[in-house]
Amino acid sequence: MSNKTGLAQKVREVRGLGQVLTVTAGLIVLCIAFGIINPTFFSSRNISNLLRQIAPILLIGIGQSYVLITGNIDLSIGSVVGMATMISATLMTKAVSPWIAVLVAIICCVAIGFLNGILVAGCKLPPFIATLGTMTIGRGIAQIANNNYNTNSIGEAAQGFRDFFYYGKTLGLYNTIWIAAVLWVIFNFLLSKTKSGRHIYAIGSNIEAAKLSGVNVTSTTIKAYVVAAFCSCVVGLIQCATSGMGAMDAGTSYEMYAVAASVIGGVSTLGGQGLLLGTVVGAAIWSVLQNGLQFAGAPVAIRNIVIGVIVIVSVLLDIIVRYNPPRKKKK
Repeated sequence: MSNKTGLAQKVREVRGLGQVLTVTAGLIVLCIAFGIINPTFFSSRNISNLLRQIAPILLIGIGQSYVLITGNIDLSIGSVVGMATMISATLMTKAVSPWIAVLVAIICCVAIGFLNGILVAGCKLPPFIATLGTMTIGRGIAQIANNNYNTNSIGEAAQGFRDFFYYGKTLGLYNTIWIAAVLWVIFNFLLSKTKSGRHIYAIGSNIEAAKLSGVNVTSTTIKAYVVAAFCSCVVGLIQCATSGMGAMDAGTSYEMYAVAASVIGGVSTLGGQGLLLGTVVGAAIWSVLQNGLQFAGAPVAIRNIVIGVIVIVSVLLDIIVRYNPPRKKKK
């Protein structure tokens, strides 16, 4: 009994872990339900494809989680995905080395993240307004990258690029899954084990107290937005590798998917709370719902409504818990 009590105490001490365990239980229930509705859900082919669908949602969820934990939000994520797709594809169709194209796309996207951080922390613009503006700028860059046209095929010379980001497999798993897993390990370590990670939580919990403690709020906020932009760029590269071309509307609505993965997984929209482990579960729930409802024959509209309701409920529960803490029992 004492061991169980000790384990329960440890779980409570890790802030946000209880919610992660709760949504994990929900994920298991969803999988069982969809498996009963259609046994094909558990086929090895569908599981492999499902993991590959989860990967890009997890990546943008990681980026949005970093920003949400600081108490801000990033609405430019979808446009940065589109930027990465169009910039890399346009360069490759002009015979530029795929890996040079990747580097240029990363630099351009990270610049948007840096700008977001400067506008929010340095210029004190509300994050909603600042990132709404850069969202429009990013989509405009995606549109003018190839003179307001989608690109042609990136060609056979880019097959290595396509295999690396989407079609290739390593140890039986698609490379897309490995990319998401490796980046999650890196960013989870940075968030949970480094000084910068502690600063991110600090400014989200209480920005004034963080300043008094010597935290550089501007620098920390910029780092969070740069992570979001980098993760979005990688998703844009995956999109480009998937289709073999650049589409100007790539990444549309991805900011919504990023918020969904984060808040369903327990990241607070009020800042200062959340675990990237929860973002994994949130991304999985989003993808399982889309995949499972498709197997169940639900139309796209119903799938979108279900996801939207879950996001709203998740945020409402977060607000209720944060503003109505449990009362201590009188002795």
